[in-house]
Amino acid sequence: MANTYSQLFVHFVFAVRNRSSIINDNWQGLLYKYIAGIIEKQGHKLFSINGMPDHIHILVSMKTTQSPSDLVYHIKRSSSLWINENKFEKGKFSWQEGFGAFSYGKSQVPAIAKYIENQKEHHKKKSFEEEYMGFLKAFDIEFDKRFTFKPIE
Repeated sequence: MANTYSQLFVHFVFAVRNRSSIINDNWQGLLYKYIAGIIEKQGHKLFSINGMPDHIHILVSMKTTQSPSDLVYHIKRSSSLWINENKFEKGKFSWQEGFGAFSYGKSQVPAIAKYIENQKEHHKKKSFEEEYMGFLKAFDIEFDKRFTFKPIE
């Protein structure tokens, strides 16, 4: 086959280091716009981005030219540098190691985008840890709970 054709929808989830609730409403929208620019620059299409003060959800249509881990590396590295350069936080900002990546079919994209957009409502009923463990179980991902959430330093 002469060309590569794909349709890959990936829902990424990752947390602030120590799961600290420090993504502030004053700059959260700017962060999401900055991350959208990173995703676009890497050649992918953003469908939805939202989160809570301690974590973020991103739904992306990915090209086959980059691995999910490479895209997340660029998002985390660039956004951490940007947050620190703009001094949005008093201390040094960083994301926690690791991330979740969950794939969906095209027909599921509207529901997942809506889920991401409604994070504040969703987290009135469920903690981030409960939410994340629910994803791991729903996708039959083997994990050791002792190592899933890095202990808070």
